[in-house]
Amino acid sequence: MPALTLVLLALAALGGAFAALYFLARRLDNYGIVDVAWAYAFAPVAWFYAAAGTGWLPRRVTIAILVTLWAARLGTHLLRRVAGHHPVEDGRYGQLRRDWAGNFAAKMFGFFQLQAVSIVLLAVPFLLPALNPTPAFSALELAGVALWLLALAGEATADAQLAAFKRDPAHRGRVCNVGLWRYSRHPNYFFEWLVWVAYLLFALASPWGWLAAIAPAAILYLLLRVTGIPLTEEQSLRSKGDAYRAYQRTTSAFVPWFPRSEGSGPQTPH
Repeated sequence: MPALTLVLLALAALGGAFAALYFLARRLDNYGIVDVAWAYAFAPVAWFYAAAGTGWLPRRVTIAILVTLWAARLGTHLLRRVAGHHPVEDGRYGQLRRDWAGNFAAKMFGFFQLQAVSIVLLAVPFLLPALNPTPAFSALELAGVALWLLALAGEATADAQLAAFKRDPAHRGRVCNVGLWRYSRHPNYFFEWLVWVAYLLFALASPWGWLAAIAPAAILYLLLRVTGIPLTEEQSLRSKGDAYRAYQRTTSAFVPWFPRSEGSGPQTPH
């Protein structure tokens, strides 16, 4: 099946699924469920490409397994968070309700459809290997798998450290600055980005593999400029105030780096 046909079929299916999800979110009055669905949705897309692709079978299965394990971990982590706070909605969506108050329903429906489009674009690193007929793994693909293992372990560690910090009642209202969070304000985002770099490495061994660069580039932009760090830090500043401002002054925003004292110069890695 041609690559364009696979992409269009995936987009049509995702568009319908996220339209249905929008109405479920309205019924639940909690739009945070879109984060959960976004994470889980990559697995069926990867398996669709693996099943319909014409490439070497072990390669198709390998990339689908990697995506499934990542999606299952991230989706389940987000599901626990959303379910644990329901009916209280994630603060980011509360802010969107206020920002889009004049035409909220239409804008949120468009936001859900945008998630479907984003999945198709970000799934390019899964499509290209599924079409690669070369009957052997390359060094780039093996490096991609190694980086994926490191990145997933780092992200899982960061999430576990933050969850453990929040479970302690003595830490209520305090900023988590232990473990990986001592070296980055968003280590979970940094390792999430590395997962996508790993997918790029894997895809670079396939024809037109450079197109897969759209995925880590888009993820990096979203994390640094749109729905990642900006919205998360706005929420942290509202809830923790000066304590979080002090954390911002001493801790790298993104790339893990040694913390600095309040009186030292500007911090380079971001």
